[in-house]
Amino acid sequence: MSDTPQIVTDERMKKERTGARLLRRPELGAIAGVILVTLFFLATADSAMFTLSGIMNFMTPAAQLGILAIGAAMLMIGGEFDLSIGSMVAFAGLIFGACAVTLGLPLIVAIPLTLLVAACIGAVNGTIVLKTGLPSFIVTLAFLFILRGASLVGLKLASNGSTQLRGVRDAVENDWLAPLFSGDAFGGLFLWLADAGLVETFNNGTPKVPGIPVEILWFIVLTVVATFILLRTPYGNWIFASGGDRNAASNSGVPVRKVKTSLFMFAACCGALVAIITVMDSGSTDARRGFMKEFEAIIAAVIGGCLLTGGYGSAIGAFFGAIIFGMVTIGLTYTDFDQDWFQVFLGGMLLIAVLFNNYIRKRVTGER
Repeated sequence: MSDTPQIVTDERMKKERTGARLLRRPELGAIAGVILVTLFFLATADSAMFTLSGIMNFMTPAAQLGILAIGAAMLMIGGEFDLSIGSMVAFAGLIFGACAVTLGLPLIVAIPLTLLVAACIGAVNGTIVLKTGLPSFIVTLAFLFILRGASLVGLKLASNGSTQLRGVRDAVENDWLAPLFSGDAFGGLFLWLADAGLVETFNNGTPKVPGIPVEILWFIVLTVVATFILLRTPYGNWIFASGGDRNAASNSGVPVRKVKTSLFMFAACCGALVAIITVMDSGSTDARRGFMKEFEAIIAAVIGGCLLTGGYGSAIGAFFGAIIFGMVTIGLTYTDFDQDWFQVFLGGMLLIAVLFNNYIRKRVTGER
């Protein structure tokens, strides 16, 4: 008999197949959804939808929702919800508008102050949830109404009885920080592309697309930063651990309370960022700003692969989930379909995403 020792390979060292590895990616469903929705509109919509100006048309609302969806996704991965993020858009818009118009503060003061107020409210949300043990769904639902009501009352005080505060654009148009939060970027590049005949132009030679809306750039930057944090930093591991099993994470030395509180603060600041961008673009703010966006942001995160139970998801998935929203919202205007079909699509996509994510969760965890 041979005495040659047999080499036993540890199961953990086996290389996973590419297909199985891709199947575990939380953003897989959202990417597939973008492809399907694109094919649908290629077949049914006017060809103008996929010109450069058409793409910018649906990417702009997608970016505004996507910024909220990134904040919602990070918080959901951490095992919590924030239903007040839409009302935060209105309340932060009030704070920013009052700072810029009523108080006449420069943007270098007004913007950090707005973000600070939002972060403090996020910290209050997180503290109440963690101290009392109440579900974040209930606590933030209460703040949904509190912030919306405070926006109404505050706007009446700031505008002498009106629920809209105007004059923001005039107050900030000459501020050196304004181009970072409003308008279009890379205008010179698009003028050069127009002169070279590489983009569509009007009869006078000016490009139909003057630049890239800044909210799209903010959307991309936030996605990249959030993805790096989740996948390449210890803090990202803490987020997944806190959402997966809070007790086990705490016993392993993860500062669960600090992690979750910081995620509430981040989600609130995402709402404030959207408020600053939209208020500066429109030149005014009102109490209905951000209405229902909390639900759309959560749905975009779920479509993007975030589990309702926490501990699983990605910022890239939320990115594509928001793009699906933008494509359908604007894309239906390029077709002969009734735009109210959007509501049917919304419910259908949510149901499909939940079923798909549940299947993936069972594959990942080995459940039956």
